[in-house]
Amino acid sequence: MVHVGRFYGYARTARNLLTLVSFQTRKSCSRSLRNVFTIAGVSTVSFAGFLTKSGKLFAASLAEENGWMSDPVTDIDDMEKNADTMRIRMEKMLMAVQAEFCRALEEEEGGKKFVVDKWQRKQGGGGITCVLQDGKVFEKAGVNISVVMGELPAAAAQQMRSRGKSLEGDKLPFFATGISSVIHPRNPHVPTIHFNYRYFEVTDSTGKKHWWFGGGTDLTPYFLDEQDVVHFHKTLKTACDKHDTSYYPKFKTWCDKYFYIKHREESRGVGGIFFDDLDDRSSDELFQYVSTMAKSVTPSYLPLVQKNKDKGYSYKDRRWQLLRRGRYVEFNLVYDRGTKFGLYTPGARYESILMSLPLNASWEYCHTPSPGSEEAKLTEILRNPKDWV
Repeated sequence: MVHVGRFYGYARTARNLLTLVSFQTRKSCSRSLRNVFTIAGVSTVSFAGFLTKSGKLFAASLAEENGWMSDPVTDIDDMEKNADTMRIRMEKMLMAVQAEFCRALEEEEGGKKFVVDKWQRKQGGGGITCVLQDGKVFEKAGVNISVVMGELPAAAAQQMRSRGKSLEGDKLPFFATGISSVIHPRNPHVPTIHFNYRYFEVTDSTGKKHWWFGGGTDLTPYFLDEQDVVHFHKTLKTACDKHDTSYYPKFKTWCDKYFYIKHREESRGVGGIFFDDLDDRSSDELFQYVSTMAKSVTPSYLPLVQKNKDKGYSYKDRRWQLLRRGRYVEFNLVYDRGTKFGLYTPGARYESILMSLPLNASWEYCHTPSPGSEEAKLTEILRNPKDWV
């Protein structure tokens, strides 16, 4: 792939040199020599053009140029033609965030790399799923990008209407792109992180286009290290404050309410930020905010991995980690809005949707942490969320 990209550059250089030589020798060379230069130049242009007609070949060089994990989902010609649209701007930003985060995790893993799975959806679009499984540091790490379009399923449309969206008609054309990631570490002293940032467009039967942004980042520790949690929340607050000082407190509260396991009467983790249906400002302003938050993920989480990944732990610690992962599974399968949307969407890729589930989890009948234990300390915070910054 590298050689294809380089050859295209060489071909353009050769064409330009041949054109220059042909021009300089126009008066001094014989007609036959000028014809040689002309034919050579045309041949070079034609062969370079042949190479670029393969979207995959040219996109590969584009992926390398930008440091992405894969070719983009969107065709390279469409990406160039529509570079200023929100759809393409969002896809490019998500590709960059995916690559930065995956490579940061690979560095901590120290040898094992993400498997990159680029897939297509028959009804329109596709995605790039990156998974690192059964590693030394990360038991399962998934970072997924999707770029999908088609007709909005009735169940998904109804779900959106229940949130206050005024969508007239049935079989509504939609576009959605987003990044979703869940990292399940091996060491119980390293928290799990989840983040998701997305952009939606839906056109109703009157021709009106509705658009909005959503997303968030949240942390799920197995043992409470308040210093780690404060660092995480401070990083998110600093990122939010660059755009609006009201964002962090508002979206932190929303996060605490959203990631609540009702049947357990406890939160999934120690929160972060969460927002949805954000459309109250210009799309450019909100895109800048979402970009800042997506780029804050690595600095919010990586120091926690580096600090805790080599700590010792016991069988008891591991058992508690697996029990807490069971609660994670319960939330994702029963309450999570993104999981439901994915499962409702025709042609959905279930492997990517269920990527968020851990490699191992457990349930024990009527398990209760011992009073005064580290497990009980975490449980108390999960039942009574607090402000960290």
